[in-house]
Amino acid sequence: MGASTGPDGPSRSDEEWERFLRESVAGAAEAPKEPSARAREVAKRLRAEPDRGPEGWRSYTPARPKRRTGWYTAGLLASLVLLLVVALAPGRAVDLFAGDDPDSAPLAAETARPTQAPPAEAAQRPTADEPFRGSPAANWASGAAGITVPEAGAVGWMSATEVERALARSRDFLVMSSLDRGVLRGEHPEKAIGLINPHQEDVQDLLGTAFRTPGEESDPLLLFSRFQPSRTRLVGDVVKTRGRLTYREGERGALQVTADVTFVYPVAPAGSDDEIMRTIVRRELVLSWDDPDKVVTKPGTFSIVSYTYDVTNGGCGASTGYFTPPFGTDSRADEAGTEIDPYDRSTPVGRRGSAEGECGKATRS
Repeated sequence: MGASTGPDGPSRSDEEWERFLRESVAGAAEAPKEPSARAREVAKRLRAEPDRGPEGWRSYTPARPKRRTGWYTAGLLASLVLLLVVALAPGRAVDLFAGDDPDSAPLAAETARPTQAPPAEAAQRPTADEPFRGSPAANWASGAAGITVPEAGAVGWMSATEVERALARSRDFLVMSSLDRGVLRGEHPEKAIGLINPHQEDVQDLLGTAFRTPGEESDPLLLFSRFQPSRTRLVGDVVKTRGRLTYREGERGALQVTADVTFVYPVAPAGSDDEIMRTIVRRELVLSWDDPDKVVTKPGTFSIVSYTYDVTNGGCGASTGYFTPPFGTDSRADEAGTEIDPYDRSTPVGRRGSAEGECGKATRS
């Protein structure tokens, strides 16, 4: 039979077509088979996709990862960071949950006079929530924790145990005189005065006069930090401190303790948060724990050898027995004073070059 012609061109010959039918019935391997509906669908999808090139021998195409949302990724990273913090510093993990600012972690205790002033901070105004913002004091310890007490050893008439007790009582005086909330609000510092030798007549006379009629030579501010509640209020419950106690043997075998401490008080006008500033007081006290066999003294008390202090943002003019921060227009009174960095603890107290009776002007607060 001759070849026939179909719509797609020349068809197979009669012999080829007959052989095809026989092989199809016999199930020959090479016989063409009609593709299934599934196969046709796959072929159609593959034709629609761009050619990806030949796949490598035994190559592996990983499954496409699912898209992660932003909160999932951020949460995963935060979890990893928290785990690392807990592993390396479990104590700081507690601070994180307590809302502690890591930038405000206290500095190491001061054990010697620093050689320079602390570095400058970015200029930021204090707020009611962050009263030490923009100040080196933000990284200082709070209250008594910022006053370093050295390890005790035997001195003069005192054993090491007695020296340790005297150092602790010396720090107690600083707390009672410059950190006690009642004293800061203008109350009479009875507990602090109780630690001073009642037989030291010159000091007792000064104290008797200072609280009755304060003046330049008999000012309670020489030993105590006080603010007048009707004019000034403390902001928050924290006073920042930095300083140390040192000791040596004094006259007649006495234990002589020197305290050099800076106190930073955040304050605002009474009844207002519109203006917040920091009154900064640095005190140096020299105390003598005398041998009762050689000096008339009451056991458990000390005599005051000397006292001096520097203050900025504490007010100028006639003494009132209180620090008077220069709020509002009062701040103009400080413009002519010698500039002082109140955070510079590298120089001795009261020796910063200001003229006698001149009010210092803080370069920063």
